[in-house]
Amino acid sequence: MSDYQVLTFVAAFAFCYSLIASRLEKTPVNGALVYVAVGMLLGPQVLGLVDLNADGETISWLAEIALAICLFTDSSNANLHVLRRVEAIPARLLLMGLPLTILFGIALAWLIFRDLGFFEIALIATMLAPTDAALGKAVVTNPAVPAKVRESLNVESGLNDGICVPVILFFIALAAGSVEASESFSLVIQLSLKVIGIGLMVGVVLAMLGGYALRACASRGWVSGTWLQIPIIALALLCFALAQWLGGSGFIASFVGGLIFGALTKQHKARYLDAAEGTADVVAMLTWFAFGTVTLGLLLKGMSWQVLLYAILSLSLVRMLPVMVCLAGKGLRLDTRLFIGWFGPRGLASIVFVVMVIGEHLPGNDTIVAVVAWTIVLSVVLHGLSANRLAAAYGARVEATRI
Repeated sequence: MSDYQVLTFVAAFAFCYSLIASRLEKTPVNGALVYVAVGMLLGPQVLGLVDLNADGETISWLAEIALAICLFTDSSNANLHVLRRVEAIPARLLLMGLPLTILFGIALAWLIFRDLGFFEIALIATMLAPTDAALGKAVVTNPAVPAKVRESLNVESGLNDGICVPVILFFIALAAGSVEASESFSLVIQLSLKVIGIGLMVGVVLAMLGGYALRACASRGWVSGTWLQIPIIALALLCFALAQWLGGSGFIASFVGGLIFGALTKQHKARYLDAAEGTADVVAMLTWFAFGTVTLGLLLKGMSWQVLLYAILSLSLVRMLPVMVCLAGKGLRLDTRLFIGWFGPRGLASIVFVVMVIGEHLPGNDTIVAVVAWTIVLSVVLHGLSANRLAAAYGARVEATRI
């Protein structure tokens, strides 16, 4: 298949979608749902018009870039005043809810996948525990949703994928037999300190240096016009790439870097961030489109009632029950806890994690890939269709109780 043929259809889709994107954002059918669906339609399993020949590493690379920019821009837009008032909510979601989600996921996977070993089961649960900042953007940017809920979901999705990285590396090492069980505790502590610590350090240092430099140069008129579109993208990718290069979490670096940058440039950050958010949307579109062209084969190959059952449970009970437990006693309404529990979409981070696992050629790889692929696709559909409608209904209910 000619590269120009592929480019023709990808460019035509991007152009056509951009013409109606603003209209579609107000409907249940938008964003990743459209990208994945069109990718499946044009892909080799259906019309055969687009075959990207995209291996796992290519899709993982696209997903990492899209997620890094999205994390940076979303955290830059965070309302720090609101966040300081509700910091206990995301703290509980991360420190209690995330471990409970992994443990509950392991328990259910142990009951459902009797032919998998413990470490493969643990990998499935961990890869599907983090929520996706890019896929949840429709909720965290919706003004109908109360600010405390938006900021809590934003911080949770921004940090949980980075926290899960050392856990995944730990389970991969055990599953591959590259480390003895007696060394496992010290290994997970070392990985956590290294991955999270380096990510935090890189994000803080680069954001402070970059924020001060950009503000100083912009005030002197050294950077203006179209050149304002470049620094934010470059700084987001610099945070991500340097942290990854040093062995840390690029996702944590991007999110923390965005928080610091937003605090330093709060008076003028809107004009800095507009172009960066557009770039993140474009890269995310390409990622979801590429994922759509290859995922149909994975879905059909790995289809089983066990895989489908676990994917549904992962998006519902495995996510929602830990959220209900960890937020108990915080004075939150039942519908607020249910809303936070439901909007835990799985997406780009899970794509990156499954590529990490595929490269290790572990026992049960086919099942692991199938479970993650089905969960992501169901999340794209279910969360995509429900985001605007449930956000509007929940926001209206909260507003009505204030009157």
